[in-house]
Amino acid sequence: MANNSNKQHGNWNYPTTLWFGAERITELAAACKMLGIHHPLLVTDSGLSQLPMIGESIAHNKAQGIPTGLFSDIKPNPNGINIENGVSHYHQNGHDGIIAFGGGSALDAGKAIALMSGQKQPLWAFEDSADNWRRADSNGIAPIIAVPTTAGTGSEVGRASLIVDEVHHCKKIIFHPKMLPSIVIADPKLTIGLPANITAATGMDALSHNLEAYCALAYHPMADGIALEGMRLIKEWLAIACAEPQNIEARSHMMMASTMGATAFQKGLGAMHALAHPLGAIYDAHHGLLNAILMPYVLLKNRTAIDTRMQHLARYLELDSADFDAVLNYIITLRKHIGIPNDLRSIGIDESRIDEIAAQALQDPSAAGNPTPLTQAQYATLLSDAINGNLRH
Repeated sequence: MANNSNKQHGNWNYPTTLWFGAERITELAAACKMLGIHHPLLVTDSGLSQLPMIGESIAHNKAQGIPTGLFSDIKPNPNGINIENGVSHYHQNGHDGIIAFGGGSALDAGKAIALMSGQKQPLWAFEDSADNWRRADSNGIAPIIAVPTTAGTGSEVGRASLIVDEVHHCKKIIFHPKMLPSIVIADPKLTIGLPANITAATGMDALSHNLEAYCALAYHPMADGIALEGMRLIKEWLAIACAEPQNIEARSHMMMASTMGATAFQKGLGAMHALAHPLGAIYDAHHGLLNAILMPYVLLKNRTAIDTRMQHLARYLELDSADFDAVLNYIITLRKHIGIPNDLRSIGIDESRIDEIAAQALQDPSAAGNPTPLTQAQYATLLSDAINGNLRH
């Protein structure tokens, strides 16, 4: 195993500087020095802040002459107040850079705090619409180092953050090109011991990113190639990572598949994310789990538009037959094997707010990439099917 794991190691500049491999977290202080950060603020969630990896990273930085602060008041779906509090903490303690350390919530929050550390306009002024990002003072964005601890969101290579607007009860995508972290430390050892249910949900999130990017309407062959290989890695390694939490080879491949998904989805996403975003904002549900449950229902809704692509995907994944049904059955079987529920009702979501969620899904930026343009009524039907487990072929 040791010899195999050594192969999953490298320094890449794609799409940003990425230091990948086991034990790379020991180079955190070097990353700070490379970016000229002397007093970083480490942003993570409250649960992770109690784990040894956070204390050890802060202590290691201090020993290397990089005193590091900690901010962990982050909800599972971070909101505007979390970002405001983080920015206040950043200024009050004289920080000069951000280490976004954790899963998607911490990474998104850290990037948003870095953006807002030098802005005069409110957070929502930079929602990903038209050219809103041009409103920002790019010189006021703090340098960012990202350290992912799950293999799911890929937020470490993203230029945006998903933040809940508490007033309007919706998630908004905050975007700026300089929100792309300058250095990513992707150390798969940080995911060792992640519970099987979180490994499953985050792994399915990575699959949703690769799959929706592959199916999205835009022309982007580079993204398609990355997405295909990302899905192959997930097929080979997700179930193993769930069953063998200490398997560093599986963890390495899943961490790379996650990064690949977020690189690929610059091409676009689709109805999975268009629905998952309002569902997450309203029900405070895990984003990856939502995508995992929604996945086959969205595929069925898009079947006519993606049939040829599913044939190609089935061949690449070496499924039993080269057609849509083979891909659909593979996903349904995988979900069952790793413990993903078949319907949204299983996680406490009912029909009471279908119309509201469908309306938000229609307006979500992810909807633009869906291979089949959907109406609000169609989103409502899709959501009803997912709530009730109605997988109609």
